[in-house]
Amino acid sequence: MMTPKERVEAVLLSREADHVPFTVYECMIPQCECERHLRNEGLCIVNRVSVFKTKAPDVKTRSIPYKDEKDGKSKVKTIYETPCGNLSAIRVPAGFTTWREELIFKTPDDYKAIEFMIRNRRYTADYEPVIKQMKLAGDDIIFRAGIGYEPMQEIIHVIMGVETFSLEWMDNRDEIMKLYNALVEDRRKVYPIVAESPVLHANYGGNVTPEIIGLERFKEYYVPHYNECAEIMHKHGKLLGTHLDANNKLIADAIGETELDYIEAFTPPPDCDLSVKKALEIWQKKKLWINFPSSVHLSSIEVIEDTMRNILKESGDGRRLIVGITEDVPEDRWQESFSAIVRVLNTDGKLPFSSK
Repeated sequence: MMTPKERVEAVLLSREADHVPFTVYECMIPQCECERHLRNEGLCIVNRVSVFKTKAPDVKTRSIPYKDEKDGKSKVKTIYETPCGNLSAIRVPAGFTTWREELIFKTPDDYKAIEFMIRNRRYTADYEPVIKQMKLAGDDIIFRAGIGYEPMQEIIHVIMGVETFSLEWMDNRDEIMKLYNALVEDRRKVYPIVAESPVLHANYGGNVTPEIIGLERFKEYYVPHYNECAEIMHKHGKLLGTHLDANNKLIADAIGETELDYIEAFTPPPDCDLSVKKALEIWQKKKLWINFPSSVHLSSIEVIEDTMRNILKESGDGRRLIVGITEDVPEDRWQESFSAIVRVLNTDGKLPFSSK
């Protein structure tokens, strides 16, 4: 019988697994009796780690925790002092995640400071802490590295936000392209560090919203970077994926043309618009590492089990499917929901099974 880690690696590497794997992010399952039971039953923890250090030697950074008097929430304001001006952002810690309340771009006056900050970044490999963690980890933890966001996605998701980006794209596209070009060069510094790391696979960005990006911009500003990075990763025997958890039908064919090895966080109906069956048909050479549809966690146990069985039926022979949890689940639902998923995978998910 395979260990949970061996099971995930077998699917990623196109080897024979004993049944469809089940995974969850390290931050989304608290240590408790149920967690231990699930791990004993085959659940694999995805431990997301950084394999490099980042420094900006000419940018001074200060973080100031405070409590907002208006809403009573604890927040952190980060100030970036650059030779081209100061920038600031506000984030709100929220359990498993952090909400970005204020991003660094406020006005067009910020372009020079942001570009300076990007070009000032320096990266160095930081493998030893990860190697130590890997030696201490058991057989039910798999490690994943990260590249960072795609250049255009960092501008949209981290620097500006969707609404501001849309306005700036119309009014100040030349300035956005300066940031984009700086980020293209920035990411190229990271590719070889991640490829040479001890971790088998890495995610490159994601959280793409096709309705906003559009097909042509996705093909122009995203696909080339996946392919460039994948070429370097593959030279070192490593795998590359991306976190696409939205409505992927519009960009499905373009995704299929990339050199990505897996699509992670893919969310099937009823939450998003592309089925497991159709995705696997389009992405013939890719693994599908899904997010079990988040809305279904709120349903009855019978519905959760039926949804899991239907996903298995749509997966053909099941050899290219990994079932994951990549979104927060209400604390009063995860134990029952995860247990139901594991029960189905340990019965109906045994491999190999014929196409249904």
